[in-house]
Formats: sequence, structure tokens, C-alpha cells
Amino acid sequence: MREEVVVSDYDPRWVEEYHVERNKILRVLTEICVDFEHIGSTSVPGLGAKPLIDMMAGVHELNDVKAVHMEALGELGYEYVPKPDFPEHLFFRKGQWRAGTHHLHVYKYRSLEWTDNLLFRDVLRRDTEVMQEYYALKKKLEQQFRHDRVGYTAAKAAFIQSIIQKARLYDDRRG
Repeated sequence: MREEVVVSDYDPRWVEEYHVERNKILRVLTEICVDFEHIGSTSVPGLGAKPLIDMMAGVHELNDVKAVHMEALGELGYEYVPKPDFPEHLFFRKGQWRAGTHHLHVYKYRSLEWTDNLLFRDVLRRDTEVMQEYYALKKKLEQQFRHDRVGYTAAKAAFIQSIIQKARLYDDRRG
């Protein structure tokens, strides 16, 4: 059974929840984690979202994540979910399949994927017009993909990529 896609109003408790999980995760990744970030819609004040906390851990190399780390994350309720289509990424889910409550994404620190996640989040945080446009898209897709979380996520991809591309151009011009 797939989770129903429901975009909730912004909840400031999401930030508190992020910090609780961050502290637990950092205890088990302390010797390999270079940086740790709250990403996704729940990290953007004022933006409505599915109540799913997305977090990103940066490591020097993905193979720094050993079985001992995966087991410790498992003890915290995070299940490793292999994503063969995304070899630059380790993914852990807390909660039921297609109804997770927390996602942990592990990337090589400062990789393209790491940077893109931060670019998108930071644009949404500083540009209320883009944030509102994204929220409107999410509400529209919520109706269209009410029972298809994968379809909902895929339908947002073009918008997300367009914002990342614009942010890269902006950064290139500033740099």
C-alpha cells in the first residue's frame, strides 16, 4: 500500500525533529561524517511539504560507510535501500515502505549531488516567489498523484532541475 500524498502546511516542529534525528545519526557516523544538512521541503521555513524529514550526510568517500555504520543506522530504525540507478548516493529510510517518515541521503561531500541539494534548498529559502511557485506545483501534483508517491516525486523533477540550473548560472556569474 502506497502512502497517500498529502502536502501539509509548514510545521516548525520539522526543524526540531531534524535536530533530534541529526544528533542520533551523528553519534553513529561521527568518525566519517564531514557535514550534515537538513534538505527537502521541510527544511524551508514557510513551505508546505509532505511531513518527511530529508537529511543529507557528507562523507569523503561513499565506501567510508561500512557495515558497522549500516548496522548502527538500522538500530536507529534506518533501513538501507539500494538504489542501483544512483551509484553516487546511499539511501536510508525510516518508516514504512513508500510511507517513510525520515530519509537519510549519504553523498560524497561537495559532490555535484551534494551541491545541487544545497542550491535548491537555498534558493527556496531566499526567494519567496520561487518558494510559492514550488508550493503551488506541489499542491497541484498532490491532487494528480494522490496515491502515487513515485509519480508525485517524478513530476516535480523538471521544476527542481530548472531551479538548480538557474542557481548554477547565478553562482558561476558571481564566482
